[in-house]
Amino acid sequence: MTHMDFAHPYFGAFFLLFFGAIVFYGITVLSRIVSRKMARLDTEKLKLTIYECGPEVTKQPNKISAHFYLFALLFILFDVEIIFKLGSGFSLVSFIVVVVSIF
Repeated sequence: MTHMDFAHPYFGAFFLLFFGAIVFYGITVLSRIVSRKMARLDTEKLKLTIYECGPEVTKQPNKISAHFYLFALLFILFDVEIIFKLGSGFSLVSFIVVVVSIF
């Protein structure tokens, strides 16, 4: 066998995948080059500074205790756990029976 055999059934798929990757990479590089060439390069200091308005920010002590966050996280954890445990024990029919019996 002196020549290459291109009769593999997946040769077309492999070729399209390889060709698509090359085209994608080429378009990405080309768009990066074009965008850098077309970008305006204003070097004025005033335009590059951050715009903020209002009074100067002063550091204030944290007035909310860390115990509040711990309590909130524990509440959410156990609330979700209870919802899952109750949800697995009830069916739609039993839920309807409970709702109808209340009213």
